[in-house]
Amino acid sequence: MNTVAIIQARQSSTRLPGKALIDLGGRPVIAWVVDAARAIPGIDAVVVATTGQPADDALAAWCAEHRVGCHRGPEDDVLARFLIAARAENADIVMRLTGDCPLLDPWVAGSVVALRRRGGLDYASNTATTTWPDGLDCEIFTRAALEAAGAEADQPSEREHVTPFLRANHHRFRQACIVAPLPGLSAERWTLDEPRDLDFLRQVVARLPSSPLPPSHLDVLAVLDADPSLRDVNRAIVRDAGLAKSLRADGAPPYRGTRQSAALLERARKVIPLGSQTFSKSHIQYPDGAPMFVTHGRGGRVWDVDGNAYVDLVLGLLPVVLGYQDPDVDTAVRTQLSEGISFSLATELETQLAERLVDIVPCAEAVRFGKNGTDATSATIRLARAFTGRDRVIACGYHGWQDWYIGATSRNKGVPGAVSDLTRLAPYNDLDALHALFKAHPGEIAALIMEPMNTTEPAPGYLESVRELVHANGALLIFDEVITGFRYSLGGAQSLFGVTPDLSSFGKAMGNGMPISAVVGRADIMHEMENIFFSGTFGGEALSLAAAIAVIDKMKREPVIERIWQLGNRLADETHAVIAAHGLSDLVSLVGKAPWKLMAFKPHPTARVEAIKTLFAHHVLQNGVLYLSSHNICYGHTEDDLGVVIRAYDIAFGKLAEELATGRLEDRLPCAPVMPIFKVR
Repeated sequence: MNTVAIIQARQSSTRLPGKALIDLGGRPVIAWVVDAARAIPGIDAVVVATTGQPADDALAAWCAEHRVGCHRGPEDDVLARFLIAARAENADIVMRLTGDCPLLDPWVAGSVVALRRRGGLDYASNTATTTWPDGLDCEIFTRAALEAAGAEADQPSEREHVTPFLRANHHRFRQACIVAPLPGLSAERWTLDEPRDLDFLRQVVARLPSSPLPPSHLDVLAVLDADPSLRDVNRAIVRDAGLAKSLRADGAPPYRGTRQSAALLERARKVIPLGSQTFSKSHIQYPDGAPMFVTHGRGGRVWDVDGNAYVDLVLGLLPVVLGYQDPDVDTAVRTQLSEGISFSLATELETQLAERLVDIVPCAEAVRFGKNGTDATSATIRLARAFTGRDRVIACGYHGWQDWYIGATSRNKGVPGAVSDLTRLAPYNDLDALHALFKAHPGEIAALIMEPMNTTEPAPGYLESVRELVHANGALLIFDEVITGFRYSLGGAQSLFGVTPDLSSFGKAMGNGMPISAVVGRADIMHEMENIFFSGTFGGEALSLAAAIAVIDKMKREPVIERIWQLGNRLADETHAVIAAHGLSDLVSLVGKAPWKLMAFKPHPTARVEAIKTLFAHHVLQNGVLYLSSHNICYGHTEDDLGVVIRAYDIAFGKLAEELATGRLEDRLPCAPVMPIFKVR
């Protein structure tokens, strides 16, 4: 197998013209990259791919003088340049390197070469997960994968950056990534893109030990650790700004259909009821033709099995609060994974996380852990019944799938009537309804469990009055903060509104996608945990505990909550403007707080709400946004992500207005309307 390293380089950089031949430590930058590439184990040949523009004649001349193969092609189509070079060199395997990485480490690049070879992969890199310094980038892929990208990639960003098409299509191209063994390297910037980078690199190179071999990343780290102030020279430059600019210029992500999703759904439904583990992630909650399977996520975006990219406004039904592949959470999980996952005894992680929750949640004096929100809400109900000696409960909101709650809803098949009868549902913001329930069952109600807020603002004094009423009747107040926790405030809605319940349940965002929940509350009530039975094999599972600790620590250290509110408010404002621009303000609105707003639709004289929502979702999904009726915001979302959403909304609301104007929206729907599972709130 002929493995060729192709270095893309040109002299016409707008930010640093002529950078490939700029002097760095007595030789041109391109010489550093070529020497490092030649030292990579497993590389058979090293060539340069540049443009046919006169500005790159000097680079081609340097290559000729130093016996480096040079292939020239279109200035605006780097992917075409790679195809030209790969074909000319008869390459079976191609390693993509860039001329702006003079400190490229042959050992790191060699590990990527070995990973692809040993795994029989179509693509491998050290960039898919951001753990290495910016400036050690290397990717390797088969010639067949490159040819496929050349034939099918049609977005400018895919042509300019060579591999986005491959990285988007995980289901089609087998791929993997080398993760840095040392923590914190992703914050390092060793690339050459701006004058500040050149200043930084010259200072680093001047301090490197003299050696005939290319420097390793450990050599560079030794220099920087000896003089940490060097990092300040170019620290403020944003990583991957060029790619972000290209994606911005693309506009909406390309939509390539959902043929693979449909095939996988057909296969899955043969062995999995619904084809999914969760109602809200299944085909019955999305329009026909929607994506049903994703392969990976990064930041605030996900990619489906057909290679379509989406700004994700679902976020796994709200667990992903920091974003996919958050470096701090991922590092914590990897570190713990090297120690073990589930043990025969407790670990200190349980105490460390419990102490953090006691510190940040107003009602928390003691803590127990579960794996999902239903675990936590059901545990609070059992605790309340044990503590009060009463059986009946009042529920206000959505609280999971266990019998005690779901039996009181219309989705109660399989729940004994005797169990259903013990729970009564109460509407939010209705004190009279609560008074009536307590009056109807004097001395029998153990607790009121409620979402302190969902999509409706609490009326002034409502939560305080609820607490007073509950306590006056000898019952406990439980806040279900599975959604509001770690979103509205670090301490949950109880912290935001200043109303402290007796018990609370947390989950979802607590682990940024790892399965973990918590029951917290007054110590005297929580003491009943020693008498009731709430016990599970995986309650102390260590990966999720480590993830939750990392989430809380990051939220304390960085403006995570503030950023979520800021992005949520901005998206809401721009959404309202688009709604108004299409004359739909009487039909569509947003309700709820900024971190979690719901799109509320009203019926039209010629169309049901379900049909209107389905048509809107159909067009939003086809324009690069994964959407399930709400704005689920995460720290990893960017302004560019919001731009994609607003662009999709503009198209979808435009289509909605057009169809409503015909008076035949329901007849012209591209698919059957999506119907709700049951009314939750």
